[in-house]
Amino acid sequence: MPPALTDTRDAGAERPARTRPGRRLPWRTLLAAAGGGAMLLAFPGYSLLPLAVLGPAALALAVHGQRARSGAWLGLVCGLAFFVPLLSWTGIYVGAFPWLALAVSQALFLCALGAATAAVSRLRLWPLWTAALWVADEALRGRVPFGGFPWGRLGLSQTDGPYLALAAYGGVPLVSFAVALTGTLLAAAVLALARARRSAGAHPRGPAVRAAAAALAAALAVPLLAAVAWLPLPGPSLTEGGPTRTVAVIQGDVPEAGLEFNARRRAVLDNHVQRTLELADAVAAGDQRQPDLVVWPENSSDIDPYTNADAARQISRAAAAIGAPVLVGAVVQGPGEYLSNTGIVWDPESGPGQTYVKRHPVPLAEYVPARDFFRFFSDKVDLVRRDFTKGTEVGVLDMGGARVGDVICFEVVYDSLVADTVQAGAGMLVVQTNNATFGYTDESEQQLAASRLRAVEFGRTVVVAATSGISAVVAPDGSLARRSELFTPAVFVEDVAQRDFTTLAERLDAVPEWTLTVLGAAAVLAVAVPALRARRGGA
Repeated sequence: MPPALTDTRDAGAERPARTRPGRRLPWRTLLAAAGGGAMLLAFPGYSLLPLAVLGPAALALAVHGQRARSGAWLGLVCGLAFFVPLLSWTGIYVGAFPWLALAVSQALFLCALGAATAAVSRLRLWPLWTAALWVADEALRGRVPFGGFPWGRLGLSQTDGPYLALAAYGGVPLVSFAVALTGTLLAAAVLALARARRSAGAHPRGPAVRAAAAALAAALAVPLLAAVAWLPLPGPSLTEGGPTRTVAVIQGDVPEAGLEFNARRRAVLDNHVQRTLELADAVAAGDQRQPDLVVWPENSSDIDPYTNADAARQISRAAAAIGAPVLVGAVVQGPGEYLSNTGIVWDPESGPGQTYVKRHPVPLAEYVPARDFFRFFSDKVDLVRRDFTKGTEVGVLDMGGARVGDVICFEVVYDSLVADTVQAGAGMLVVQTNNATFGYTDESEQQLAASRLRAVEFGRTVVVAATSGISAVVAPDGSLARRSELFTPAVFVEDVAQRDFTTLAERLDAVPEWTLTVLGAAAVLAVAVPALRARRGGA
């Protein structure tokens, strides 16, 4: 990165936060809010993907040259403008308080990011350090508290276009970094142009104009390099790269949307049984191919088939009719007082076999930590009557001649949970999910976006099975081979290659994320340590 991109100030430039904060902060606040709105528009629901770069650009411009406390305020504004509408689906049936509490908790991470970005904005190469700080912030947000909530990361907005290719080289963190770097370089160009405009005869405009041109060229180079990165990657074919297995996806639908969808648990199970029987009839008539395996979604049997003989008979009936093992999403009693969100391989002859228990149940939705504390804020926590346990085993299941890597619902947004599944030998990925509790919102589209990133990241076909939609078959290049609509029964049958291709992202695992996190943290320390020393020396 040219040195000209690293310092957009000149001898006559003002430092607004120090001299006239009252006059300068309002427009900065509006700019930060606009940045949050631009990021929102990049995500599914709007899918204006190029706007994602404007979020980091706007925040970088807003906080540039400011004190950390001003940066914290501006980061909070950006975060609220982004997360409050992005996560509105969380309150669709439980009210505003849980939704706003989650949105504010996530916005606080951008509050910290704003402070850190302000601190490093005076360093050389600040666009680079700022982009690394976006990755560091997302890494922290994806881990704390209660295992984190890595929803809404910059990289998850890029379901198409050049940046998506970078998932194969460094996962979602590298995609986020590229988007953020493009934005911060654009901010550097704007600041350099502003400096050139302010320049008088004593301060020639030439260096500032050259700095702006260099920053703009670097900003354009990032997506161009990402576009070149597509060249060695797999294409949209589902059948290239390994032996194929015919996979059927069943979306049985639910009687009604909302929290009470499973009040009629038998109806949900019957819907999935019936769709499977209909597929068996189509196979017998020669209208469909015989599947090697069938995938049902999460919560397709909220009646425990281990303890309820009738539920077991219905699942066995469906498996026998289709003549293939069925991956059933079931709620299982135990261990002890807990429940288990479980994927069960149900063989047409021998019945239940291998299982995968969800390893990251959702806090305050599938289990309630510190129940008495959270009940003080909302009695909605008591809708979770029994806590779900955490599984301990990686979800690689052998069924129908395929090595299926199973992740359940929100687990798809957690990098490590998907990575270790592929590393354990999965030839394809399956996401079992239930989105009925979120109604007709953008949640399903946002979750599907994560599956598209995973397909590119690991060079695998990803099969998404949802109770009420969106179910999909995602090709290794992230494109959608098949997809369903919300609250509509659907059945897909596709031939899927069982791949053992290893991407660079799989080999590097979390190295890109940690490397960028360390770079960002080191930049903050480079500012904070001298400042603390100076303060102590002046005390």
